[in-house]
Amino acid sequence: MTKEDKQLLLKDLCARIPYRTFVCLNPGAYNKPETCILIGIDDEQVYLNIDSDPFRIDHIKPYLRLMSSMTMEEQREYISVARGMSLDNPSVLVDWLYEHHFDFRGLIEKSLALVAPEGMYK
Repeated sequence: MTKEDKQLLLKDLCARIPYRTFVCLNPGAYNKPETCILIGIDDEQVYLNIDSDPFRIDHIKPYLRLMSSMTMEEQREYISVARGMSLDNPSVLVDWLYEHHFDFRGLIEKSLALVAPEGMYK
């Protein structure tokens, strides 16, 4: 993982902490991949719901949704949020994307994230 990729992943993960984001820890228990919930980040150490000890950033990948997986209902909501957004509060649209676990930074394409299985975030 390049330094730039690591910084991009850290930036993205920090913003996802409040949204109950699932991640794949690899290796997890018994040296097998394990699905966990992101609960915190300190520098390049990631805290998950399975242990009080941190894990290295290069051992986790968040499960995210492709933008193309947006349902028609979500598309309408997204457009509504975008239209209602003001220049005083542009973060409302980005917050909506984080809340719905969309990969709008291209992390999946860069192999920094995994495609969330259908129904993971319902």
